[in-house]
Amino acid sequence: MNPIRLMRGFFTVGGWTLMSRVLGFVRDVMIAATLGAGPVAEAFVLAFSLPNLFRRFFAEGAFNMAFVPMFSKKLERGEDPLGFARDAFAMLALVLLVFCILATIFMPWLVWAMASGFVGDARFDLTVLLGRIAFPYIFFISLAALLSGVLNAGGHFRAAAAAPVLLNIIFIAALILGQSAGWDMGLTLAWAVPIAGIAQLALVWVAAQRAGFPVVPKMPRWTPELRRLAIIAGPAALAGGVVQINLVIGRQVASYFEGANAWLYYADRLYQLPLGVVGIAVGIVLLPELSRRLGAGDTDGGRDAMNRAAEFALTLTLPCAVALAIIPNALVAVLFERGSFTAADTAATALATAIYGLGLPAFVLQKVLQPLFFAREDTKSPFRYALVALVINAVLAMGLAPVVGYTSAAIGATVAGWGMLMCLWWGSRKFGEAARFDDQLLRRIPRIVLASLLMGVVIWGVGLALGTALGTAGVRYLALTGLILAGMGSYAVIGQLVGAFSLAELRGGVRK
Repeated sequence: MNPIRLMRGFFTVGGWTLMSRVLGFVRDVMIAATLGAGPVAEAFVLAFSLPNLFRRFFAEGAFNMAFVPMFSKKLERGEDPLGFARDAFAMLALVLLVFCILATIFMPWLVWAMASGFVGDARFDLTVLLGRIAFPYIFFISLAALLSGVLNAGGHFRAAAAAPVLLNIIFIAALILGQSAGWDMGLTLAWAVPIAGIAQLALVWVAAQRAGFPVVPKMPRWTPELRRLAIIAGPAALAGGVVQINLVIGRQVASYFEGANAWLYYADRLYQLPLGVVGIAVGIVLLPELSRRLGAGDTDGGRDAMNRAAEFALTLTLPCAVALAIIPNALVAVLFERGSFTAADTAATALATAIYGLGLPAFVLQKVLQPLFFAREDTKSPFRYALVALVINAVLAMGLAPVVGYTSAAIGATVAGWGMLMCLWWGSRKFGEAARFDDQLLRRIPRIVLASLLMGVVIWGVGLALGTALGTAGVRYLALTGLILAGMGSYAVIGQLVGAFSLAELRGGVRK
């Protein structure tokens, strides 16, 4: 894959992810207006997080991090990649089916492990009910993720990137139908989750068929290749488990503060926008690219792909991190404050948003460095680094909770994210030249930082000038749009002047 095709892959995935995130904002605005940060909102947020909790194992996490490099190399060498994909699909389906049955039976214990602060009030029983409805989503989305990995490895990014859009469309439709029909909104949203999973699986299955990868269901069989896949995925699963323990720690801390789980959820949605559009897009495209380069012995090409991915990610996410840290109140108020979502909810959510924003560059760069390990089928090192991040997060989240309250969960996650990044960077040195930052990247990093900080000064001043308009119904959307455009325009001009990036390069990448 040449640099132009690599960049086109970033923009294809990023573009569809942007559409998904925009629709996700529409969805979350509607949920916030309907449920606010009350008990039903907290119960649904926890129930929806349960299947997503295990995606690190079965979907975009451990299984796919092991499967994609193996499939990419088989595809490159012509070693029956389709047979391997079919065996993996069948075995994964069997494991997921058993897992879903067990989770449904033991749902009260899962909820207790996630939010023991709910025990003794109505939130606990409601979360158990909604969790049992929503949990089968993990079955459908994990199989969809495997098929997405097949498509991505073959250079077909569009359908896999478009699939998450369906989730938000179905959520929005459910909210509209539920309100018009007078349905229970908690149950309505919970049932929308597995329905969305079925739609996503159907989309990528059809796309895989058309791309020449007919992964048809078959009886599971345990093959030597699947045994190797399991051996490689094992450490990655443990690393994913550590990451999920970090999330559980945050949820547990938040469960002891009324409304905190909802505040952290809405804050998470804001910082996940640039993370999803850029960071996840980079990781999805970079992993099969590095795997193919290594399979062909092209070390220089792999290094160039990694450096351009890091440069692309920093160029687009550093200014977002600065914006999240400087104008979180404006963003949260305009996007969420209506209906049942109050000004107090805005203040609490904005504080968490600013803290998460400080960790955004670390979360994104992890997506750049992790493929260096996974492409070499090294899943043990990321597991060890994840353990370090776990300790950091646990100490800060639980230790600071009595002092700073629910924000300790956001602080722990952010500091742990930087700790994980430092470990990945240090560990990647063993790969030698293949993992070394090149002169162009090292020259541009400080300039991107400078341009982002100067942009922060601009939006801080413009935000002060628009203070009244940002809080006035009817014009606040226009005011926020103006504030965002001021940030984008100033960053483009400053970045060009200081040599942080070339607008011509970015325009060319988008056009091609």
